[in-house]
Amino acid sequence: MDENRHIHLSQVDVRLPDGTEFCQYVVRMPPAAMTLVLNDAEEVLLLRRHRFIIDRWVWELPGGYVDEAEDIAAAAAREVEEETGWRPKTMEHLVTFQPALGSIDHPQAIYLARGAQPTATAPDRNETADVRWFPLTHAVTMIDNGELVGGASVAAIYRALTLRP
Repeated sequence: MDENRHIHLSQVDVRLPDGTEFCQYVVRMPPAAMTLVLNDAEEVLLLRRHRFIIDRWVWELPGGYVDEAEDIAAAAAREVEEETGWRPKTMEHLVTFQPALGSIDHPQAIYLARGAQPTATAPDRNETADVRWFPLTHAVTMIDNGELVGGASVAAIYRALTLRP
């Protein structure tokens, strides 16, 4: 139905085991990679941006699309640097999930970076309005308050809580 480098929209005919038939819209998107960067003080690196689809300013983890032949961990690290101006020291895969499996094929890979170094490059102002470190426990409060709403960011923060001693 429609296609570009970030999305492929199609219709498929579905037949369920009981014989029910229907037409389903299917969205396929390339993988996305996101990184939860934690420093030694258990603070998480978040960026603030406007998400025009929901018309809100929100906080979220850095992340974005994985280029066609790009290593997913390298893409996750690249996105941190481009969007925050910080370079992750380590990259550890946490989880990969599908956010809306009923109609969208869009794998989300989440990485954990323990520590980061500031770079001389400023974040892309078209992607990031502000970059700050927040205590991990405060990020949970931001979820509760609706300041941090992206599914992958929420999943990553809750996953990070399970890694604490």
